[in-house]
Amino acid sequence: MAIYHLSVKAISRSSGRSGTASSAYRSGEKIEDERTGEVHDYTRRSGVESADLVLPEGAPEWASDRAALWNAAEQAETRKNATVAREFEIALPEELAPAERRRLALDFAGELVQRHGCAADVAVHAPGKAGDQRNHHAHIMLTTRRIGPEGFTEKTRELDDRQTGKELVSEWRERFAELQNARLQENGIEAQVDHRSLAEQGQERVPTRHLGPAASGYERRTGQASRKRLDFEQEVSERLRLAKEAGELERQELAVDQSILDLSGDLEAARAERDRMAADQIAQGVADFRKQFEQNQEIEAGKQQAREAFERFQAEQKLQQEQVRPEAREYELDGPDLGL
Repeated sequence: MAIYHLSVKAISRSSGRSGTASSAYRSGEKIEDERTGEVHDYTRRSGVESADLVLPEGAPEWASDRAALWNAAEQAETRKNATVAREFEIALPEELAPAERRRLALDFAGELVQRHGCAADVAVHAPGKAGDQRNHHAHIMLTTRRIGPEGFTEKTRELDDRQTGKELVSEWRERFAELQNARLQENGIEAQVDHRSLAEQGQERVPTRHLGPAASGYERRTGQASRKRLDFEQEVSERLRLAKEAGELERQELAVDQSILDLSGDLEAARAERDRMAADQIAQGVADFRKQFEQNQEIEAGKQQAREAFERFQAEQKLQQEQVRPEAREYELDGPDLGL
């Protein structure tokens, strides 16, 4: 039975993510981020069945290079918390052949590109080795800006708007269901999908797996869970466990990435503090030198005043001596009157 899944996620710098790293991981390629200097190498990654770029008509030639496209998308954003990409994650029918699954993903991406004028990076992934082997899926990364002959231009605000964004996503969910059902029918497969939730379909039940007449008859006769039900419940528990582990791993990776960003921020702050302290030390050194220079000037001025005062004192003493000496000489020549 074909399954339906479509979710839309934002790839934002505020969560420590980038378009270059996300594209490299999903496509299994090596991309160097020209903005940060980081090299994202996922060439050894397995499970990538195909990776294609879908561009609007009139896009520049350089945009057909994955590394150039996402580096340009990164450089077009200046805010530190900018959303650099938007991702549509879709489930692909197990019932279709690999080539048909890839064609379905590319057709859907082509309609997204045509309507919003952005570029799309489409990576089709095989099911994980430890997970549900029916989990064929594709990641469609969209640039958040439209792209034309001159490069990236305005933002695709219609997908960000609180009013129009939710409505557009609902339209795309319905459209992907239509495409999927048409492709299944083209390939002679009776299975169909419905993009609506069970509640929207009017079904008051939780999603279950069809047990079949044998297992159902066994449960009616014995009142016990059949082996098929137990296996299914075990599979569900295992899938939930793996999903939880995957989510925890992603959180840990994001935490590490954020720690690196925080460390980079701390390093920049430390450098700024070092520069500020160096500037303060230079300013303090200049102030201390100026103060010492002014003190030396005051000391020299004091010495000069003392020197001048001493010279004035010497001059006055000399003048007094010169006034006394003539009288003394006259007394010595005449001598005292002794009456002789």
